[in-house]
Amino acid sequence: MRKGFKICCGLSLLLVIIVLVVLIIVFFTVLKPKQPEVFAHPAHLTHIKVGFFPAFELNATLALIVTINNRNYGSFKYNNGTAYVYYRGIEIAETAIDADNIPARSKHNISTNVDVTADKMVFVPSFWDDVGAGLFNFSSSTTLHGKASLLKIFKIKAVAETNCNISILFLQQRIDSNCYSKFKL
Repeated sequence: MRKGFKICCGLSLLLVIIVLVVLIIVFFTVLKPKQPEVFAHPAHLTHIKVGFFPAFELNATLALIVTINNRNYGSFKYNNGTAYVYYRGIEIAETAIDADNIPARSKHNISTNVDVTADKMVFVPSFWDDVGAGLFNFSSSTTLHGKASLLKIFKIKAVAETNCNISILFLQQRIDSNCYSKFKL
């Protein structure tokens, strides 16, 4: 009787150890968190107004669309956030980003419009040089706080950061942009 109990406990312990090893291997290979791929679609101007007299005026609305390819087996639900636009290190615009959910193993678009005015830009010393060149270089940053969820069981706090470099050739009404992202658990 005692011998059978010891064999049963030993086999049960061996089975639990095998299951734990398999789960750990699966977690670190298949379920390992991967950086999401972020694609910035070429931003476009939905409105631009340039005036030189009686005072310099520059108003532009940038339509930004970013596609996030979530390659993970877990979803990412993020809270309301804010995207900031900088000109030569000075914040010139901000826009709200509504809370949303990026499902597991899918693509998701985040779109927003940013209104840029020259009010803060004219005080930057190289502003008039950029006007003469017809080129403005901006940067934008967005940080989204939320939770990554794996199989709707495990929930981990996560932060997604996206930084973009945006060049506006305002006379040609053309925009070039490059974005980089990081995902931290």
